[in-house]
Amino acid sequence: MINFLLVTFRRVHAPRETGIQVRDISRRTLLSATALGALGAAGCSAPRTGKPPPGPAPEARLIGDGSTSDTGPQPNQPVVDTLDRTKAPPQFVIISWDGAGELSDGLFARFLEVARRNGAWMTFFLSGLYFLPEHRKNLYRPPGHPVGASDIAYLSEESVHRTIRHIDLAWRAGHEIGTHFNGHFCGPRGVRLWGAADWASEIEQAVRFVMNWKTNTGFTDLPPLPFDYRRELVGARTPCLLGQDNLLPTAAKLGWKYDASSPGGLQVWPRRRGGLWDFPLQSIPMPGSGFEVLSMDYNIMFNQSETSTKDKSRHRAWGGQALGTYLAGFERSYSGNRAPLFVGNHFERWNGGIYMDAVERFMDGVGGERDVRMVSFRQFTDWINAQDPAVVERLATLGVGQRPEQGWAEFLAPSEAEGAAVPVS
Repeated sequence: MINFLLVTFRRVHAPRETGIQVRDISRRTLLSATALGALGAAGCSAPRTGKPPPGPAPEARLIGDGSTSDTGPQPNQPVVDTLDRTKAPPQFVIISWDGAGELSDGLFARFLEVARRNGAWMTFFLSGLYFLPEHRKNLYRPPGHPVGASDIAYLSEESVHRTIRHIDLAWRAGHEIGTHFNGHFCGPRGVRLWGAADWASEIEQAVRFVMNWKTNTGFTDLPPLPFDYRRELVGARTPCLLGQDNLLPTAAKLGWKYDASSPGGLQVWPRRRGGLWDFPLQSIPMPGSGFEVLSMDYNIMFNQSETSTKDKSRHRAWGGQALGTYLAGFERSYSGNRAPLFVGNHFERWNGGIYMDAVERFMDGVGGERDVRMVSFRQFTDWINAQDPAVVERLATLGVGQRPEQGWAEFLAPSEAEGAAVPVS
């Protein structure tokens, strides 16, 4: 098991008048009788696969030591359209993975297949150390810590090999490769104290570990990654959602497009912060609890069992509650303001893997719903940047779960200042 935990969590008592209900979606066989009993106890559609697309590979320009290459634009991307202002906005769902290491349990491969069958894209926030074998840890110079220090375990050489291979497959399938940085320092001397120069160093090292894996690992049986990571990297999530204030100026200088490190937000349309789009984990209702949790697997687990994962008798109930939490967050946006839903995860088997099962069933259940687009953070950023800024700002005025009383067409209709033209996708 990868030994890292997100320590930020939130209990926010849900307003009594909210009355969040998980709607009946039994037609999609999402909630089985088992899951419902447990609860009581407690898009984009371009074809993609988990394999490189068929046909001749694009001509590659090797970069550096040949660990990476420039093969042109990323394949298997959705068309960026503009909002039809006579209709409700799309319901975006963004699934992301912190760390993104592939161990022998095959969770990375599992969710590439889940995404493929649902026509979904995802974001993988890769920890740079997962490309670095432990015997080369002297190459890592973490700010404020000894050479080679890390609060997460280095992977075995076999797992480094698997991770490189699955990052290759993920990019070819159209998924985004972001960064979760390197040493995951969350303690009192951790990333919350880092300044701009520290973040610049950490980012540069994360990029170098990816772009020099051939030299650092000695592997000769893997092809170059088909992308220039320095150019592809446009967003991140910090360890434990800490240190965003000092990261943002550095990220902006690098030309990044967004940051997903806010320590908790609401289900509303996003705004920019420090020149970047701010995509926080969101407070979503946790059925049966009376409060809300951040939209991440670890936060749900912490509110169920804290850091203990050994009470097997409660796994079934907790798994149903986790699924219900994702559904409640989805329903509140889908039936309300259509704010994008951000769901964060780790490739972990906490509490017997119930959170992996919950997010898989969630993706299977909502992926085919009308107007739903399961995309990466980068793809969502490209979409929101393509919209009329006045429309985006108007959407951001809607509160949590608030559907326009006058209907979407009237709410989104151009004002006199905007003119009479209505952009249609």
